[in-house]
Amino acid sequence: MTTSFADRRQIAELTAQALLEIDAVKVSTGQPFTFSSGLASPVYIDVRRVISFPRIREMMMDFAGTVLVSEIGFERVDAVAGGETAGIPFAAWVAANMGLPMQYVRKRSQGFGPGAQIEGVLTPGQRVLLVEDLTTDGGSKIRFCEALRRAGAQVSDVLMIFYYDIFPQTREALTRHGLRLHALANWRDVLQVARAQASFDAATLAEIERFLDDPLDWSAHHGGASRITL
Repeated sequence: MTTSFADRRQIAELTAQALLEIDAVKVSTGQPFTFSSGLASPVYIDVRRVISFPRIREMMMDFAGTVLVSEIGFERVDAVAGGETAGIPFAAWVAANMGLPMQYVRKRSQGFGPGAQIEGVLTPGQRVLLVEDLTTDGGSKIRFCEALRRAGAQVSDVLMIFYYDIFPQTREALTRHGLRLHALANWRDVLQVARAQASFDAATLAEIERFLDDPLDWSAHHGGASRITL
């Protein structure tokens, strides 16, 4: 097990810098991205690119270990689970670094077998940490955690690489379901580093900020949803 001594501010900045470096930050102000929720956005984070960059991947997994130990508690986690499909590799690396068992959660039940929706060995009462790549509205994370609970796990925390952090309702919804969210970086972190490094021109940076300031209004004016349901 390795853990970094970087503080939370440094973790956020270095994670944001790394995402920009590997071209995981996608911007399209002309033809916006449309998320599964129907939200239109000028920006998209492709965290899955991290798996192809070993040194950056190891840095982020080191950061994830630091967050796990400092904000959750190493001895309060018995196993790590990843959500199908993007969360699986990150969960595997966190589990390996922490010396913990791992499971993964399917998006829907197979309809057969004792686990049905859970792959791997899950012991009833096991305290399971869900590890994911990112979240926007938190909906899929809640569904994964509920599936783990139905299988007998205790789930109180979700750890991810990136959190959009554009809807106050996201944390509120997770809290209602007894979940705490932990992330290495969010969009404000990326915007701050992108501005400092001049990663995009001034007009693009301004458009991203307009979206972050009022994502539902931006979405509605670009053909997307004007509300989300959590």
